[in-house]
Amino acid sequence: MDKKEILRLTNAICKNTLMETLEIVYTDVGEDFLTARMPVSPKVFQPDGVLHGGATAALAESVGSAAVFVLNKNPKALVRGIEITANHLKSVQSGFVYATARPINLGKTIQLWEIRIVNEDQELISLCKLTTYTRYKE
Repeated sequence: MDKKEILRLTNAICKNTLMETLEIVYTDVGEDFLTARMPVSPKVFQPDGVLHGGATAALAESVGSAAVFVLNKNPKALVRGIEITANHLKSVQSGFVYATARPINLGKTIQLWEIRIVNEDQELISLCKLTTYTRYKE
C-alpha cells in the first residue's frame, strides 16, 4: 500500500472519535514513523489561552496508537495505550502542532514509542513516551 492510501485509511477511521473532535489529521508516514497535526485554537486551550497539556497528550496517544497499526500492517491488531508520560516544554497559542511517533521498541505484545510534538517552526513543544499493548483478533 502506498503512503497516500495509508494516510487516507488512517484518517478515515477517525470519524466520530476524539481525533475528529480535536481535528487531528495524519499527514505523513514512513518506514519507522507516523506524523499527525492538530490545530491550536480555543477548542484545545487551557483557561489562560495556551494549548492544554491534556490535548497534547491526546494527540500523542492518538498518533502512537495509530502508528502500531500502520507499522505493524496487521488488520487484526487491537491496540491500547497503557501508559503515557508527557513533558511540556513550551507554550503554543496558535497555528498547528505536529506529533511524530517513532518506535523505541516493537515487541509483539508491548511497544514503546517516543512522540515528539513540535510547532510550525519545528521547536519542541512536548516530548512524550507511550507504551502500547497489542493483542490480535482471531
